[in-house]
Amino acid sequence: MATASVAHHDAAVHDHHDHEHHDNFITKYIFTQDHKMIGKQFLITGIFWALIGGFLSILFRLQLGFPDMNLEFLRPLLGGWIDESGKLDPTFYLALVTMHGTIMVFFVLTAGLSGTFSNFLIPLQIGARDMASGFMNMLSYWFFFGSSVIMFISLFIKTGPAGGGWVVYPPLSALEQAIPGSGLGMTLWLVAMTLFIASSLLGGINYITTVINLRTKGMSFSRLPLTIWAFFLTAVIGLLSFPVLFAAALLLVFDRSFGTSFYLADIYVGGEALPNTGGSPVLFQHLFWFLGHPEVYIVLLPALGITSEVIATNSRKPIFGYKAMIISMLGITILSFIVWAHHMFVSGMNPFLGSIFMFLTLIIAVPSAVKVFNYLTTLWRGNLIFTPAMLFSIGLVSFFISGGLTGIFLGNSAIDIQLHDTYFVVAHFHLVMGSASFFGLVAGVYHWFPKMFGRMMDPRLGYIHFWLTFTGVYLVFFPMHYIGIAGFPRRYYSWTNFSFTEMYTDLNMFVSVAAIITFAAQFIFLFNFFYSMYRGRKASLNPWRSNTLEWTTPLHPGHGNWPGEIPTVYRWPYDYSKPGAPEDFIPQTVPLSQTPESNLPHEQELVKLEMEIMKEESEVLVANESKH
Repeated sequence: MATASVAHHDAAVHDHHDHEHHDNFITKYIFTQDHKMIGKQFLITGIFWALIGGFLSILFRLQLGFPDMNLEFLRPLLGGWIDESGKLDPTFYLALVTMHGTIMVFFVLTAGLSGTFSNFLIPLQIGARDMASGFMNMLSYWFFFGSSVIMFISLFIKTGPAGGGWVVYPPLSALEQAIPGSGLGMTLWLVAMTLFIASSLLGGINYITTVINLRTKGMSFSRLPLTIWAFFLTAVIGLLSFPVLFAAALLLVFDRSFGTSFYLADIYVGGEALPNTGGSPVLFQHLFWFLGHPEVYIVLLPALGITSEVIATNSRKPIFGYKAMIISMLGITILSFIVWAHHMFVSGMNPFLGSIFMFLTLIIAVPSAVKVFNYLTTLWRGNLIFTPAMLFSIGLVSFFISGGLTGIFLGNSAIDIQLHDTYFVVAHFHLVMGSASFFGLVAGVYHWFPKMFGRMMDPRLGYIHFWLTFTGVYLVFFPMHYIGIAGFPRRYYSWTNFSFTEMYTDLNMFVSVAAIITFAAQFIFLFNFFYSMYRGRKASLNPWRSNTLEWTTPLHPGHGNWPGEIPTVYRWPYDYSKPGAPEDFIPQTVPLSQTPESNLPHEQELVKLEMEIMKEESEVLVANESKH
């Protein structure tokens, strides 16, 4: 473990963010530069989008589970998208699927997860007054808000929102005359995603700079909580991959509006040949999935970081394999950039190239398995405290295992050719990416709610929320594996006309009912969240008896986080249940010299160095006071 001399705030930076700022309503709650308030803005906006995205999924599950149902009762809400016979318009079905995927992947699990917890926790856990640039941080949120407004508006236009699938493959997305969802809705989708990418890049640059430059004294990289490692590496992935999606979207705009042919060639519409030649839709797939697969880990790594902190704290044990966890996250970060073409095994790629991507895809299972092993070993024989956050973290590990195992099937090109575009794929990524990351988000809210709002959420409602959601997710996505193996295709509006799919009517109905109940269960969380914000039991300073720095701040920390000096860090963040210690936790701010009864041999050697540093600090302090 590294010792004390690391990069940290100098006095000028501390003075710049000096302790308390006097803000009015606008600068405190709206155009705020306080990282904690910005994190809350991302969280509230993410919760809004989660409700919208979840509701859209219920609409198309009604169509899939009850294809002959009369949906006339939805006409006041959907208007002309319910036809005269009371059926959902097929074009609108495509738009629902498209918007559900876009909202959940980008607006909820990227902005809602990274935007909330990277902003809220990075300065608090590394010992910084704020982000490196408060103004860039503010811009990051307002770019996201602008993106949200445009995407929300696109839901209400006459021709409907974007309808080319959340991956918006050309030529469907490139030709405005193709379907109604390729018109104005697609244009608005591209504008919204451009703003979203700008938001992500602004945030990512800020997170990376803050972690590298603004750590407090003693906070070496080997003393960072695993949450910070996860947020840091997530920002690196986003910074390298989101510009590629921006390039793909920009070329798509050129093809749609300026007559270029980056993605178009040999296209016939209504029997008439279009003048476009020389383009390739496969180029878009390469560009999209170069972001698309790292995006899986942009969504997943923050959730895994949160889980690491929650499981260690509530197991009252040091996280097992701290260095192995860091190395596995580094491995995932690197490998995530060289596996994108496993999404394209059916695009006609050279089988030899496919085998290379298959090999790399299966290798990425190794660092993922290391993380799972370390979580299970941390839980093993721990003094477990089943808070709602702990339950959701264990649920994440469960989904990560079950969803990850099906990834081994899909990573094999020979099997994937059979399973591609079936419900097996839908089940896989909803478990391993969607549900696992959502559980990480919810676990983080339950765990850090006392630090966000100074009050506790109701644990009884948390337990009900967990068991309904955990059971519901498996009841929704487990049956999808079976119908997927049988060849049930995804993105089909109507499937009752085919004899090979008719046998799955009951299973589809079962999945739809389970989805409706699971969605309804989220309103328990919603009530608990907003009610507890104002009426919840008041929290203590450190309700979970945790070691990290955020619990050393006041109950309602102001802009600047600590009213006096920022604490110095003397140890790693996982000194739980240390033999010889009087308590089962030792915060990072407790010097090794104060815990001789529990110090390990190598820590005893560090005590001398620590004492020398503290002596130098006191001498400097005395000298400064004598000058004044």
